[in-house]
Amino acid sequence: MTADLAPLRRALISVSDKTGLIEQAQALHALGVVLISTGGTRAAIAAAGIPVLDVSDVTGFPEMMDGRVKTLHPNVHGGLLAVRDAAAHKAAMAAHGIEAIDLLYVNLYPFEATIQRGAPYDECIENIDIGGPAMIRAAAKNHAYVAVATDTDDVAAVLAEMGANAGATSFALRKALAAKAYARTAAYDAAISTWFAAELNDEAPVWRALGGKLRQTLRYGENPHQNAAFYAAAEQRFGVSTARQVQGKELSYNNLNDTDAAFELVAEFDPAESAAVAIIKHANPCGVALGASLSEAYAKALQCDPVSAFGGIVAVNRKLDKAAAALITDIFTEVVIAPDADEDAIAAFARKKNLRLLLTGGLPDPRAPGLAIRTLAGGFLVQGRDTGRITAGDLKIVTKTTPTPAQIRDMLFAFTVCKHVKSNAIVYARDGQTVGIGAGQMNRRDSARIAAIRAREAAEAAGLPTSLAEGAACASDAFFPFPDGLLQAAEAGATCVIQPGGSIRDEDVIKAADDAGLAMAFTGMRHFRH
Repeated sequence: MTADLAPLRRALISVSDKTGLIEQAQALHALGVVLISTGGTRAAIAAAGIPVLDVSDVTGFPEMMDGRVKTLHPNVHGGLLAVRDAAAHKAAMAAHGIEAIDLLYVNLYPFEATIQRGAPYDECIENIDIGGPAMIRAAAKNHAYVAVATDTDDVAAVLAEMGANAGATSFALRKALAAKAYARTAAYDAAISTWFAAELNDEAPVWRALGGKLRQTLRYGENPHQNAAFYAAAEQRFGVSTARQVQGKELSYNNLNDTDAAFELVAEFDPAESAAVAIIKHANPCGVALGASLSEAYAKALQCDPVSAFGGIVAVNRKLDKAAAALITDIFTEVVIAPDADEDAIAAFARKKNLRLLLTGGLPDPRAPGLAIRTLAGGFLVQGRDTGRITAGDLKIVTKTTPTPAQIRDMLFAFTVCKHVKSNAIVYARDGQTVGIGAGQMNRRDSARIAAIRAREAAEAAGLPTSLAEGAACASDAFFPFPDGLLQAAEAGATCVIQPGGSIRDEDVIKAADDAGLAMAFTGMRHFRH
């Protein structure tokens, strides 16, 4: 029978992260709790003058095999697992000299941190905790009597209850701690299994485990009636999960989704070669541009679709400066994300108190492998991140007209942006600037039309007599199934086209391009983004 209040008399502590350890050990000792510990944890507690038993005093065995074996013993697991009011359990404890353990505080070997810094294989293996998860799971199973803590906040909660309940913990707390403990060991094992799959180049392991740590409870999801939360995975990738929010309101589900899309896009462009700015709205770019400075790149990106940019997300690939910050704050912007920002830029943003400024500490590597995950009813889909890239040497020129070097640069830029636009996607670009974007339509012709409309509207807003698409490159994320989409691009003013090719009507599309005097290149690679 489970009692609500369980007295806490003995605690086993074994931690890698010793944050707050001494203060909490002192508090437990002051409440009359007998402390048991291992290795470096015991040494730290003892050095602070706090009485502590070595786990070998409990097991009767020394730590051995470089510390791999120290807590895997009946005197430990019996103390954690014993049902306190079961006669057979009490008899076994008496017969074998096993004493109850009422609190287990274990945070695990830092496996996630070890793989994040790219440690060698053998070091990663040595940082797989065995005894810790075994004890955590044992204590969590026996939460009717035992409190299990996996981080310093848990110990603080235990201490608070002990103070309020004459040295006892409540069943409600022990149950909540047990649930958290199982989630922690599950996430830990997920990180290990994912790492092993990568080491083995196993793209479809029989069992796929996912895990993450709560980063933020969100006000709601895509809509106010949906619950949502943001979790950080074990994978180390610069972006929203590593970002420091310098200022602004709490980020929403949609903010985070759009900001991630924006930052992944600008990371495609090497900051050593050019500044890059992407403006995102509803996970689609409404303007992307390169420049000698962030100010130049931002002005060009904004020109593509100044209407949609209002209330958008801005991502940059370089350290933000005051000049760029001044331009960005000229219109209402929800979020700005950057690798870093100087003090003048931060001060400029501070005048817009609702604007969220995120600094990530670096750019994600667009070539680094990783997983993209999507839920389905009763399951989920897993695929590799789209790391595909096309260079000039990959292009197959299929038309009579050969593109110029400038056109090839425009085509490659447009195709890179197209990779980050919802399919069906069409992008018009010229001189390192998107001039029209058509996203997410049910047919490619309509995407080409929408992109053309945006190019005309942008020209009108800038007071220019002709569409910005005049002389532009047109990129399509997948092949043109019919000539109509390509002809729409020609009508918009495009002079060259880049597309994957591979349609059964490729010859018809090539003939249409030749008849229109267009240069066209096939990439052999598509970039659907659903």
